[in-house]
Amino acid sequence: MATKAFKSEKIDAIKAKAEKAQVAILTEYKGYTVEEITNLRRNIQKDGGDYMVTKNTLAKIALKGTDFEVLADSLTAGPVAIAFGFEDQVSPAKAVAKFIKDTKKGAILGGALDGNLLSAKEAEALAKMPSKEELLAKILGSINSPASGIVGSINAVMAQLTRAMAAVRDQKSA
Repeated sequence: MATKAFKSEKIDAIKAKAEKAQVAILTEYKGYTVEEITNLRRNIQKDGGDYMVTKNTLAKIALKGTDFEVLADSLTAGPVAIAFGFEDQVSPAKAVAKFIKDTKKGAILGGALDGNLLSAKEAEALAKMPSKEELLAKILGSINSPASGIVGSINAVMAQLTRAMAAVRDQKSA
């Protein structure tokens, strides 16, 4: 039986994480070993997030008054864990989805983003979105593309001019 002090500490820890998080993904972790949970937690922490296993009742209390209060109805039965994303909204969902695919255990139950409840399908769709770095790379590539095209065109014109001048020179010398 957990003491009141322990429960209070756990609630404060969840609340602190929820207050600085951008996204929360609820997962079922039934059947995971301690080693698997540790590996998943490390992968999420590497991308600027955290993964915590918690009791539903404690999570409901801790999430009151935060953007993730909408998750209260999803915290009903069965053991759940919450993946929080502090720096990126997509990376925790990606890490959890990859982990579930690799281990064939557990499931994404839903999530919350900007105070809006996400269904399991919406949370899985979030996992399929490109990361922030990938989006920035695509934008940079789009911005850089016209400049590269102009440089290529100028180089092609100069190369044609050089070949034409060489052909005229060869013709006159012959």
